[in-house]
Amino acid sequence: MTTATYNPAHTPPASTGWKAYQKIIFRLFFIYFLVQVLPLDWKFYRDLFAINWLHLQYADIFNIAHYTPSFFAGQTRFADWAIFLGIAAAGTVIWSYLDKKNQYSTNYDALYYWLRVLLRYRLAIALLAYGFIKFFPLQSPPPSLSNLNTPYGDFTEWKLFSLSLGIVPGYETFLGLVEIIAAVLLLYRKTTTLGAFIVLAFTGNVFMSNLAYGGGEAVYSFYLVLIALFLFAYDVPKLTNLLAFGRPTAPNNYRPSFTQPRLRYARLALKAFVVLFFGVIYGAQTYAAIQYQYPAAPGLAGVQGLYNVREFRYNHQTLPYSDIDPVRWQDVVLEKWNTLSIRSNRPVVIDSTNVDSIHTTDQDRTFELQGSAARHYYSYQADTVHQLLVLQNRNPHHRAEQWLLHYERPNDSTLILAGANQAKDSVYVVLDRVNKKYLLEEVTKKGRSRSIKL
Repeated sequence: MTTATYNPAHTPPASTGWKAYQKIIFRLFFIYFLVQVLPLDWKFYRDLFAINWLHLQYADIFNIAHYTPSFFAGQTRFADWAIFLGIAAAGTVIWSYLDKKNQYSTNYDALYYWLRVLLRYRLAIALLAYGFIKFFPLQSPPPSLSNLNTPYGDFTEWKLFSLSLGIVPGYETFLGLVEIIAAVLLLYRKTTTLGAFIVLAFTGNVFMSNLAYGGGEAVYSFYLVLIALFLFAYDVPKLTNLLAFGRPTAPNNYRPSFTQPRLRYARLALKAFVVLFFGVIYGAQTYAAIQYQYPAAPGLAGVQGLYNVREFRYNHQTLPYSDIDPVRWQDVVLEKWNTLSIRSNRPVVIDSTNVDSIHTTDQDRTFELQGSAARHYYSYQADTVHQLLVLQNRNPHHRAEQWLLHYERPNDSTLILAGANQAKDSVYVVLDRVNKKYLLEEVTKKGRSRSIKL
């Protein structure tokens, strides 16, 4: 392909240097990426117009950046890609027929340039969306108190991966910085290849992690890898010629000539909007954000901690401690937010949702229970005047379960719960707080170089 300029005020000149098979391949990729990148899905506009633009939140911006079209309900899947490929193949046949009728009507150099612009910005926006929630470590938070009191083997692989990342916020910040740097490189034509190479190495590893640990973003991460691969392939022949064969190599420097001022201003306005909206505004909101993975509503004051179950009566019958009894509670954890978790041998239908999403309501913030099989998690509303707790099981598979419990605090380390569930099964529980130290907290307080006694 030869160097050329393009004056948008005139009829595009014919492309040179394109072989017939190259044109066919390009048509396929051009149509495929258009239908996969452009927001042609009506649900995108439904969600877009549902945003309160006067009170814009970073979750709204993340959801815009995370958009991918889908023909099926639920998560995006590779089956959607098969449909996109079918559409692209049909479009390629029609385009090839029309192009054959009028061979010199299409400027493929110009189309290639603008497709790269579209993909560069799409990829940069996605990286900024993920980069900032890692840079201000929000995506993978530190383990909750309930997580710290859950056996290792009761977590799914992906939950273990996320918790392992959450305990090293400095490393999570570094990962976010890598994504932000790659996004900035993609916003400039001359550094696109370097940015795409970083994405291939970084997001390629994310894709493999999703496959290895059962993550829910395997399709989306591979989508970003595919875009980066297409962008990087632009300079592969030149790089091979220069680095492998040591031959003099001229860069691919095709670019349109913006002779009209309005076109130059439109180009600058587009870049400024992306930087301002997805960079400055989104970045500032993530910096000021609370940890979106855990509920924001505070729990009862002074009750946070792990509790042993000293006494347990169920339907007025005292049940001794047992590791195998599905009814008898083994221990209880109260978080600093309004979550109470109960460990017992009662089976838990695991909430395996692991798609990245930012929720603004506490009801939808279920990260603490996702991928965990050992505990039942409840949100609670406290009536401190009448000393009542209304517990609601937070697992979407156990939403029918509710408890209405009266609570007493005879002293700072004892909590008594008495009441019944929605099936009128009564319970009376005496809880003793455990003065437990956690290695993770002690390391954070004292630093890794000092000795720790537990």
